Amino acid sequence: MGAFILRRILLLIPMLLGASLVIFLMLRLGPSDPAMDYLRLSKVPPTPLALADARQMLGLDRPIAIQYADWLGHAFRLDFGTSYATQRPVLPDLLYYLPATLQLAGLALILTFGISIPMGVWASRHRNKLPDHIVRLVSFLGVSMPNFWLGFLLVLVFSVHLGWLPAMGRGGFAHMIMPAIAIAFMSLSINARLLRASMLEAAGQRHVLYARLRGLSRQRVERGHILRNALLPIITATGMHVGELLGGTLVIESIFGWPGVGRYAVSAILNRDYPVIQCFTLLMVGIFVTCNLLVDIAYAWADPRIRLSAGHVE
Repeated sequence: MGAFILRRILLLIPMLLGASLVIFLMLRLGPSDPAMDYLRLSKVPPTPLALADARQMLGLDRPIAIQYADWLGHAFRLDFGTSYATQRPVLPDLLYYLPATLQLAGLALILTFGISIPMGVWASRHRNKLPDHIVRLVSFLGVSMPNFWLGFLLVLVFSVHLGWLPAMGRGGFAHMIMPAIAIAFMSLSINARLLRASMLEAAGQRHVLYARLRGLSRQRVERGHILRNALLPIITATGMHVGELLGGTLVIESIFGWPGVGRYAVSAILNRDYPVIQCFTLLMVGIFVTCNLLVDIAYAWADPRIRLSAGHVE
């Protein structure tokens, strides 16, 4: 197991380097001029002399390869530069807003598993019956409905018309309910359909038939032989759900006025604040690949065939 984990960790290095190169080039080679954006956000008139000074200060007058090497060297030291808009270091500001985003995404992840697993089990127990059709309809709506539209709908119903929940801001648990639901709805819909299909497939396996022939109760067969094996694909999907949940915070935090890193990043994108965008994107990539690493480890622990086959290939 230790060798398996070490191999997965070593694979993260080229992935993060490749992601950093793509992030850097996409912003540096874009149609916008970073020096012009810097002067605009600094409220300095963009005279030719000011533009030349800004390019020299930002290092834009050097070859692109040297710019990337310099930026990467500073990134290794956790120095992502200074925000064009606030003139403050980028990383401390992002870390200040990050706990609010993780709080919201954590609740959304709990909702994803807490709702999707009972839905998937319920649908598999009543295949092609009314409960199954209800779950499939909810899942279809979840993957078809944009989360920002669902967010506006929740505000209209539960805040404007019913007055049950606060529409904006960060406070108690009530402030988290609607944004967490809006973020989690797509992921829990995918999970429910995936678990239903996995349970129906596992129910037809030979070991399940033998368990029933031994006289085990339906509940024991479902819990110990069907659900346990059907959860393995859910573990794999968790890594993708983390990316979906974090990506969902970008728009949802703006809708609900949630003071998280997503709202901060949207403001930076609208202002073309390049240091903030680069740091935010690389931070999200780092969180995403780390979660996928943990998912791979959990999957290998749950299914020894994974790590055994990986060792056999090598």
